[in-house]
Amino acid sequence: MSGYAFQTSRVNSTQFARSAVPYLLILPTLLLTLWIIGYPLWDLVNMSTHAVTRFGQLKDFIGLANFSHLIAEPLFVGCLVRTLIWTINVAGGSVILSMPIALILNEKFAGRRIARVIIMLPWAVSLTMTGIVWRWAMDGQSGMVNATLFNLGIIRQPIAWLATGGTAFPVEIAIGILVSIPFSVTVFLGGLASLPSEIYEAARIDGATAWQCWRYLTLPLLRPFINIALVLNVIYVFNSFPLIWVMTQGDPANSTDIFVTWLYKLAFRYGKLDSAAALSLVMFIILLGFTITYAVLAMWEESAEVRR
Repeated sequence: MSGYAFQTSRVNSTQFARSAVPYLLILPTLLLTLWIIGYPLWDLVNMSTHAVTRFGQLKDFIGLANFSHLIAEPLFVGCLVRTLIWTINVAGGSVILSMPIALILNEKFAGRRIARVIIMLPWAVSLTMTGIVWRWAMDGQSGMVNATLFNLGIIRQPIAWLATGGTAFPVEIAIGILVSIPFSVTVFLGGLASLPSEIYEAARIDGATAWQCWRYLTLPLLRPFINIALVLNVIYVFNSFPLIWVMTQGDPANSTDIFVTWLYKLAFRYGKLDSAAALSLVMFIILLGFTITYAVLAMWEESAEVRR
């Protein structure tokens, strides 16, 4: 019995060692990630619960007072609403518009490679340069957009696109969608390239139309890629700073400010580092809540499909 117990103990220890190897291999990366993410997060928590001078020196502990002052700010609700509008429209719009573009680029036609390069080129340009170009194009006096519309007879006098929030913010949303399309198209093209061609051949033999193939084959099989594009776009767009800042700097009268531009103003224009730290944590909590909700829904949907 003692020999059997020794052999069993040896087998268990071997199995434990084998199961522990993957965790030991990823442990350095995990520790580095925790340090890179954890230290700035702890620093933000520390700053947001203290009074902070313009030079970053911590003073008295004030608890959640910075958060209450932040929420009481007149700009908080407006920036929150605009941030949600900006994120939903840009992320959703880019995903919706990128799908037909990816389907077209996935077909075989003359000049397909050139068309793909043209679609991807805007991705190689920095958002700062893109914002500068569009700010010039939307200029109320000598902008290219006004000149084109005037030559076509659509307008009779120049329009100051970026002078009022009623036009500036929708324009920035439209430009945000355009600059987000290359990434979504790339994700969808990768997904379309992974789909087996045999199922489409079988569907055509059975008399399925192009719409039916897309509705019942392409769309369900591309769902993981759609989810990836949507989640990454939401995270990226929510924190996107250069486009709005270069074009309007959140003006006129803060009518195009979103959380990230207001955060920059709080920290570097007004010197309110404690309020800026509190706003950073609010943004982090919103994105964390979105990520957790998405993960829970995805797992629930996957488990529901398994039960079926």
